[in-house]
Amino acid sequence: MSDPPAPVGERLVAGDERALEECYQRYGPAVRGYLRRFVPPPDVDDVLQDTFLDVWRCRGQLDPGRRFEPWLFAIARRRAIDSLRRRRGVVDVAVVRDLMGEDGDQLAEQLAWAAEVRAALAQMPAEQREAIELAYFGQLTQREIAERLGIPLGTVKARVSRGLRRLATLMEGRAL
Repeated sequence: MSDPPAPVGERLVAGDERALEECYQRYGPAVRGYLRRFVPPPDVDDVLQDTFLDVWRCRGQLDPGRRFEPWLFAIARRRAIDSLRRRRGVVDVAVVRDLMGEDGDQLAEQLAWAAEVRAALAQMPAEQREAIELAYFGQLTQREIAERLGIPLGTVKARVSRGLRRLATLMEGRAL
């Protein structure tokens, strides 16, 4: 009778490429599901691939005496954040920078929420979206928005008000 194989983490640290394949087969679906919560659908498979490439590249940093899954999902979270940073218009880099000091789980949830808000904004009429983005992401007053867009202040107020109602409707049912 042969000895059972060493845990996947130990074999990764030792440089066993079959351990990486086993890791991908065993954990790939769960990591993909996790990434789907945070990354736009077209980017999920690329981020998944980057995650497992980092698992291989960083295997020397893995402590085989500790649980493997938290280490793997920490890498996935970092790759998701990197993906959101690169993706213009999904999550403002300043928002990511402000969140970096917080707990990783809270950070991931907030990034996912920000991505959901951006996705909902993308479904809105351009005039409403522009007014909301200038107010909340550009931090402009309604008067400053009116000046920048060359439209009456009342029009800005109406666009923001209607836009926020529409955004609330679009966000219903999207809560994580």
